Amino acid sequence: QVQLVESGGGLVQAGGSLRLSCAASGSIFSINVMGWYRQAPGKQRELVATITSGGSTNYADSVKGRFTISRDNAKNTVYLQMNSLKPQDTAVYYCNADVVYRLGSATFKHWGQGTQVTVSS
Repeated sequence: QVQLVESGGGLVQAGGSLRLSCAASGSIFSINVMGWYRQAPGKQRELVATITSGGSTNYADSVKGRFTISRDNAKNTVYLQMNSLKPQDTAVYYCNADVVYRLGSATFKHWGQGTQVTVSS
């Protein structure tokens, strides 16, 4: 079994910063892509940012220049530094990991339980 545990959400004023963390544990041989997604009330879940094991990153246009994704492969942990937060960033943020259980096995996608980020105006 694999678990993803997120932390770091909360309430912040517009213009403020938050840092999210997500640690993966369990039967893990390696993790390919890790990422952050978010879902606002009444909206579909959307991509925020992803990062490969080699460090290549991808961002949604709405967060480019404000958010930074990073990871610590030794700790199976992904981070999201969120700066210059806006009220429209308010959502539940979910981390995601494409996990390889053992050498040669397929990749399986896992999700965290989500952490609430609320940005007040």
